[in-house]
Amino acid sequence: MRGKPRASSPRSPEKSRVDRSLRSALVSSHRRSARGCFGLGPGPWFIVTTPPPPARLRERLEVKMAGLSQMQAKLAAYKSDTNEAISLKLVRNLEDLEDDETTFKPEYSHQVFDDNETVFGYQGLQIQLYYSACRLTTLLNIKYTSRVDEAFHGLEADDIDAKLRKYVPPGCCSNVDDFVSLLEKDASFKPFGELLHTYTVPSQETGGDITYQIYKADMTNSGFKEFHSRLQTFLIWFIETASFIDVDDERWNYFLLYEKYMQDGSPRYAVAGYMTVYSYYAYPDKTRPRISQMLVLPPYQGESHGARLLEAVHRFYIAEPNVLDITAEDPSENFSRLRDFVDTKLCMALPAFSPDKLLLGFTRTMATEAQLRLKVNKRQARRVYEILRLKATDGSNQKQFELYCQDVKQRLNLPFKKNNRELEKMRRFLNSEELTAQLQQLDPVRQEQWLEEQLQETLAQYRRVLERIAQA
Repeated sequence: MRGKPRASSPRSPEKSRVDRSLRSALVSSHRRSARGCFGLGPGPWFIVTTPPPPARLRERLEVKMAGLSQMQAKLAAYKSDTNEAISLKLVRNLEDLEDDETTFKPEYSHQVFDDNETVFGYQGLQIQLYYSACRLTTLLNIKYTSRVDEAFHGLEADDIDAKLRKYVPPGCCSNVDDFVSLLEKDASFKPFGELLHTYTVPSQETGGDITYQIYKADMTNSGFKEFHSRLQTFLIWFIETASFIDVDDERWNYFLLYEKYMQDGSPRYAVAGYMTVYSYYAYPDKTRPRISQMLVLPPYQGESHGARLLEAVHRFYIAEPNVLDITAEDPSENFSRLRDFVDTKLCMALPAFSPDKLLLGFTRTMATEAQLRLKVNKRQARRVYEILRLKATDGSNQKQFELYCQDVKQRLNLPFKKNNRELEKMRRFLNSEELTAQLQQLDPVRQEQWLEEQLQETLAQYRRVLERIAQA
């Protein structure tokens, strides 16, 4: 039977101050029974421990930090840069497997691995991703000297194979012997689709000519779908925002660049690059091809193959009467420069772009002729006009050059004019603070500084295009 609660006697002020002091100094509060601990009467009682001196705390902290630094250093040794760890090859023969000169590295790997393009858990990591030069038979081989879970219990290494299998097509080889046995099948490989263009490039090694051919293919070509699944894996390593396309959509066209060479007495065709183009509808009865992705593989870069491929694609669509004009999807700076070169070279032969007409300004005739005869859209035709007018402008004639600069600035200034018109409409809805912020952005002095910077940058781009045309 529970007894009555004991009546508590009031505490003296001195006693209360002592209790409060004890509680404020408390570091460790373990309840103890007096009988089981110190032989004191019924509790609860609290044990007050004295904190260690500051010097001892610093020593402990330094020891812990030193241990942490050592652990971090050990773990850092198991972190690998995937752009360095990955080795790509286009293999023609057995000797290429051991030839470091045939190896090339990716520019990007963030789509497969993390945004930092690193992988954790391995020392001495090597990721070999080899392709036969013609059929693109694939070898995926992952090697390393040690793995983190063998040295540190409780830590797991990243699953590299699982990450790569999302992008590497099924059926790829996992050991060199299987890959070598399939390498012989390259001898029977023939390009897919229709031959569009053949050209030659002088060889610096042999002194002879190297032959290249450009083909147009689609998914109706037998075996091309499987071939394309291997080819498109190069995109993720060399195009920052690359994505795989829906190959079941019949509106995709594929243009492939091959090097034609002789081996063991028979012709072979090594893949050098490719481009994908999607045909959009254009009212009322036309199509508008849009270039989606274009890649020249690293062993073939710097030899003008991109310009040859783009020009061949242009000429293919020029011959198509139902095509309105050609556009590009989110072009990179490199592609824009390439496009400027090809379109300018093509438009130079048009009567509307003769030097005497260029000095009179951009006309509707120029836009129409570029579109009808070369499938160059109006915006790109304007850019070509500015490039060719710079070529026709006498740099020593100050007035002529100033007129040219004013013409380019007028185009560059169009976004500001649009903003001014929109601001007039918005005055009725903006409060004073919002209006002030908008007006600061449209400050005339800032606009003029920006226009001058853009003008100089544009002129530098145009001069590079003209220099390349002069060397072509």
